[in-house]
This record gives sequence, structure tokens and C-alpha cells, in this order.
Amino acid sequence: MNEAHLPDKSRVAAISVFASAAMAAAKFAVGILIGSLALISEALHSSVDVIATIITWMVVRVSDRPADAEHHYGHGKLESVSALGIIALLYVLAGGILVESYSRLRDGAPPPVISIIPFVVLLVDIAVNLWRARALHRAARATHSQALAADALHFASDVAGSVAVIVGLLLSAFGFHWGDAAAAAAVALMIAALGLRLARSTVETLVDRAPEGVAERGTAAIAAVPGVVAVERLRARMVGATYFIDAVVRVPRTLPIDRVEEIKRRAQASVAKALGDADLTFTAVPVALSNESVRERIMVIARNSGLAIHHVTVHDLGSKLIVSIDLEVDGEMPLNEAHAIANRLERSIGEQFGEEVEVDTHIEPLEPELPFGSDAAPERVATIAQALARYAADTEVGDIHNVRVRDTVAGEIVNFHCRAVPTLSVIKVHENVDAIERALRRDFPSVKRVISHAEPPHA
Repeated sequence: MNEAHLPDKSRVAAISVFASAAMAAAKFAVGILIGSLALISEALHSSVDVIATIITWMVVRVSDRPADAEHHYGHGKLESVSALGIIALLYVLAGGILVESYSRLRDGAPPPVISIIPFVVLLVDIAVNLWRARALHRAARATHSQALAADALHFASDVAGSVAVIVGLLLSAFGFHWGDAAAAAAVALMIAALGLRLARSTVETLVDRAPEGVAERGTAAIAAVPGVVAVERLRARMVGATYFIDAVVRVPRTLPIDRVEEIKRRAQASVAKALGDADLTFTAVPVALSNESVRERIMVIARNSGLAIHHVTVHDLGSKLIVSIDLEVDGEMPLNEAHAIANRLERSIGEQFGEEVEVDTHIEPLEPELPFGSDAAPERVATIAQALARYAADTEVGDIHNVRVRDTVAGEIVNFHCRAVPTLSVIKVHENVDAIERALRRDFPSVKRVISHAEPPHA
């Protein structure tokens, strides 16, 4: 996003350089010609603007560079540093003008020579500065650029300063000899007041003050993501045009890692939509929900221990819980080691639910990974498919299709699809399919495993 805005910021800053230089030269020349301290002061102010705009033009080209090995948060704070430098120049100028104004008022310096020329120059200057201030302010808001905001503020102060100079010249024209010096002092005071306002926002950025309303909008954006339980803490700061958000977010502990990663991606997209250019650091804190079932809590205990379990059954007898688990371990593992693993799992469950819980663990070999295999010959696939169709004829499922047979070092693996009445319960479907699988393994001893997929008609 920053790179896309670079041409806009650089173009606006470059145009401001030429406009500032031209108007500063015109006001300075006329101020010297007629002897007006107010006009000379305003010309010096514009000269500082020329310097400020050149600095701005150079800084925005650097500040939009992406983060690198030495600047992990990018280069955006260079804009804040440059803004402080420009503010310092303005205060030096304001102090010098005030000293000279006081000197002229004290010594009674002669009034300036009044003619139409300074008024024409000042009116043109006001028109140019209004256009530049509006263009820079629009660009600063679009790009969150403090350097451009500083430049826009300078041109806005130029408008007010030009008006003050016109008033001073008019006072001098009507015989008030102090009008020009007073107008110069007014220009200095306006420069100081506007500089103070910019200094405040710039310092707040440098000390990482949270941008107004960003924490609330960021929290709401993350909380709206499905799967987020709550936003525990959120911190925000701004570097250049980018919001950096650090969020600690509660998520259900039962979610798998890939689901948590999906929540992180959605949270980043949600924050970017709410804030624009945003970089989110998302820390997920797994928490137990009040509606977790006993089975889910047991699955979390096993997962945290790195164990594979299935067929978790839970019976509540009122006075105690009865839990049965199938625990898968390496088939080559000695029984004493497998039994120790089962005991540790049972103790962990007891610590979670109380010592009165009764846990029985069935230890079985973990299905080995079979990375190498090949498709069986078409004749073999046809034989297996015909056998499956025969077995299915005696059950409530049918339409055996999509039969695949693969040869592996451990034996044959058979996959097939079948169809059943849509209203048939899952338990009934499983019982029927299980009968087909048992029959196939009985008649074909070389079949190591059978995987079936039941579906309703026309699925």
C-alpha cells in the first residue's frame, strides 16, 4: 500500500517546492522594496517552507521503503523525525521575527511604502497556498504521512500570515505606524501556535502513543472473526502509514492448529479492512469453553500428550464417570512401554476429572504409513468389485461403485463407495458396511484394509 502511494506523495511534494520558492522570492523582493517587516517575515516563513518541502520530498521516498533486516517496522518514523526538524526551524524563525518586531516597535521604525503591488502579491499567495494546503492535506490523510501533514500546516499558516500582513499594511496606510511590526509579530505567534499543534501529534507518534480509536476498531474487527472467543489484549502503534497491532486472542483449545491458522488469516484480513494498512501480530491463547463435552476434554488431553486415540466412550453413572479409550501406539513397541504410556494418559484424565473417574484403555497397534504402492491389475479390481456386490446384496446398502485396489508391502488396500436410503441412520449404515468389509477380509486374506464411503442416492 505504501509503494502505491509513493508517486502521489512525491508528486505533491515536488509541486510544493516550486510553488513555495516562487512565492517566497516574490514576497521577499516586494518586502525589501517597500520596507515591510511583516512581508519580509512572511517571505522568510515561506523560505522555511521551501526547505521543509525539499526535506519532505526526500523523506517520503525513503519512508515508503519496505521493512528490511535493520528496520523491522519499516522506515515510516523518518517522517516524524523530519517533521520535528521542520518544527524547530519554524520556532527559530518565529523567535527571530518577534525580536525584530519588538525592536521596530521600540525604536519607532518608519512605516512601509504602500502601493498596490504587495496586496496583489499577497492575494496571489493566499490563492496558491489555499490550493497547496488542500492538496497536501488530502494526500496526508490518504497516506497517513506526518511529513505531508507538516507541509500542509505550513501552507495553512501562510494563508493566515498573509492575511495578517494585509491587515498590517492597511493599518500603516491609515496612519498607524505600528501596524507593520504588529503584523510581523502576529505572523510569528501564528507560526509558533501551529508548530506546537504539529509537535504534539509528532511526539505522540514517536513515543508510540496509541492512535485515537484504533484499539477499539481493531478489537472489534478481531472479535467479529468466527472462532474468536475474546480479545484478551490489544496494543496499537503507528509507523509511517502502517498500523502495527499486537493482539492476544482467546480461541477454543479444542481447535486443531490449521483451524487456528485460518482464524489468524481472517483476523488479519478483518483488521486490514477496518484500518487500511495494518500489520497484525496474532497470539492465540487456547482456553477451555464452558460447553466443552467430556469427550472433547479427553481428546485435548491426548493431543497435548502427543497421543493418538479414538473410540472414546463416556458413561455417567451419577457418582462417577466411566471412560473407555482406544490408544494407538507403535506396533513394535514392547508392552511395558505401551502400558506406561496408557497409565500416564489415565493419570492425566484423573487429574482433569477427579480420582473417582474410571478409565480403561485398549492398546492397539498404530496403522503404519505405507508410502509405496501401485494400482492392482484391472482383473483383480473386477474380482474384488464383484465380491463386494455379492456381499452388499445381503445388506441394506447397494450400488457398489468407484472400487479401487492398491498393492502395498503390507497387503492390498481396498476403497469403494456405496449408496443407502437417505433416512437410514449412521449406526445402521455403519453396521451394514462393516459386515461387507468383514466378509471381504474373510474371503480375501491378502486384503489388509478396507475403506468404504457411504452416500445417499444421487449424491
